[in-house]
Amino acid sequence: MGIRRAVVGDAVAIAGVHVRSWQVGYRGRLPDAVLDSLAPDQRARRWRDTLRAADRPGLGTLVATGSDGHHVVGFAHLTPSRDADPDPSDVGEIASFYVDPQCWRLGVGRELVSANLVALTGAGCTTGTLRVLATNARAIGFHHATGWSPDGGTKPGTMAGAPVEEVRYTRPLHPADGSASP
Repeated sequence: MGIRRAVVGDAVAIAGVHVRSWQVGYRGRLPDAVLDSLAPDQRARRWRDTLRAADRPGLGTLVATGSDGHHVVGFAHLTPSRDADPDPSDVGEIASFYVDPQCWRLGVGRELVSANLVALTGAGCTTGTLRVLATNARAIGFHHATGWSPDGGTKPGTMAGAPVEEVRYTRPLHPADGSASP
């Protein structure tokens, strides 16, 4: 497995991981009809546009690849914080984080988190944030195990037409050495 910066040519593969992850990970949390209707080609255009627009150093989209270095098995999209943080330029957000369900519990997610933290630190961020559905026990457990903590921030909204609540998690970063604190 390897981690690299995504290129526009990865858009279809990223969209495939995105859809498969939603269909398995959000089953029971979002309407089955919505999940069953998802298709990678519906998301590929959005990912092409997202990958073309990513220009801030250290941020953008990272992909985890299989042993061939090409087959995308996970991805994370990094952005400046979308929240009203005191200094948003110091806070980087993992806005999307998905691993193909066939690769869950194989270490792909942990490697991708490590690469995300290095990228956020390299972009000058001192804090990392992400959001997770309040009902997604699997993702909550994973984020706790990789050093993230809820900071009390919540955000109600809708996802695929269903009401949801997202919980914000944070993690301090160490800019001097490019690593994250435990």
